Amino acid sequence: MKLRRVVVTGLGALTPVGNNIQEYWNGLINGVSGAAPITHFDASKFKTQFACEVKNFNAEDFIDRKEVRRMDKYAQYALVASEEAIQDANFNMDQLDKDRVGVIWGSGIGGLETFQQEVIGYATGDGTPKFNPFFIPKMIADIAGGHISIKYGFRGPNFTTVSACASSTNALIDAFNYIRLGQADVIVAGGSEAAVTAAGMGGFNAMHALSTRNDDPKTASRPMDKDREGFVLGEGAGALVLEEYEHAIARGAKIYCEIGGGGMSADAHHITAPHPEGLGATNVMLNCLRDAGLQPTDVCGVNMHGTSTPLGDIAESKAILKVFGEHAYTMNLNSTKSMTGHLLGAAGAIEAIASILSIHHGMVPPTINHFTDDEEIDIKLNFTFNVAQKRDMKVVMSNTFGFGGHNACVLMKKLEL
Repeated sequence: MKLRRVVVTGLGALTPVGNNIQEYWNGLINGVSGAAPITHFDASKFKTQFACEVKNFNAEDFIDRKEVRRMDKYAQYALVASEEAIQDANFNMDQLDKDRVGVIWGSGIGGLETFQQEVIGYATGDGTPKFNPFFIPKMIADIAGGHISIKYGFRGPNFTTVSACASSTNALIDAFNYIRLGQADVIVAGGSEAAVTAAGMGGFNAMHALSTRNDDPKTASRPMDKDREGFVLGEGAGALVLEEYEHAIARGAKIYCEIGGGGMSADAHHITAPHPEGLGATNVMLNCLRDAGLQPTDVCGVNMHGTSTPLGDIAESKAILKVFGEHAYTMNLNSTKSMTGHLLGAAGAIEAIASILSIHHGMVPPTINHFTDDEEIDIKLNFTFNVAQKRDMKVVMSNTFGFGGHNACVLMKKLEL
């Protein structure tokens, strides 16, 4: 069968550097760090006392107060970002066949704050099981997609992908596949996470995964820098409206770009550490290129997973050199996690959005906080250090790698009529 083309017609973002698409893009281009001391809870006794939180957010500005109490923060973030994306897509809802519109969402953890609150409440009580009747619906990782579909009446494919930090990239790939295979005309895809909690920070601290640069949070996320020491936890959501090309053209939609392909792979190596030679990362990028029917030389840039971890950045850099060879030195590489921190299951969504906006605006966001070269990383590669760069970005890849060795990569390209 002939595969249908898939385009992006709507974007929405709620991030540590901006609470909508325009603010998010401005924050990225201007190299703004979203890291600051934690305000969600008292972190004074934690090894890491800072994170990239969403700022100045009041859920009741967007969602009815009664409904807010029935949602974990990760679902609230999902609804807000998806509303912006759906409005941006500018549908005539009366003419939209909602049986052909789906929601595929990604979250690595789901309602962690809800789970934490309910367990603490039981553990500190008298042993009587007094749980919130919304405990389970608030906590489960699939409920965000359910809320989105209920709000808009979208009755097409609806499920959640869970692959740790690759979750929302997997959601985008699944949405892309369902549309090009004819199973849907439109899918709202993306991801959300709200893990800046005592349990989230404590758990990642126990793994020694986080930066502990408490004296200077804004420079703590420093991908590819010699003195990187761990990632900075972030939170928020990103939403994209994926639409079949002819469907979008027929209604006169604004089109940001075309989805070219998606790739997936597994490291099959370790539960948290990447393969030291970047084997899984190499395979996922090759799989993505193969799916898109493109050559390595067609790619202008890669939004790297780039978490600012000692092992991860080296492995990904090695993989890029294996995949792209000499062409790697002509590309723009960047890590927007240097500004947003690591949004875990939502990372793929907001980073795909950053890649799409780089195509749309002809500008590559920087990798901030580079101070010292690492002799284990080829510094001749253009990591777009510290300052945004202008460039006609015709094809961009976005990488995400999750605990468990889950790898996902999505490729976006300028629309070719």
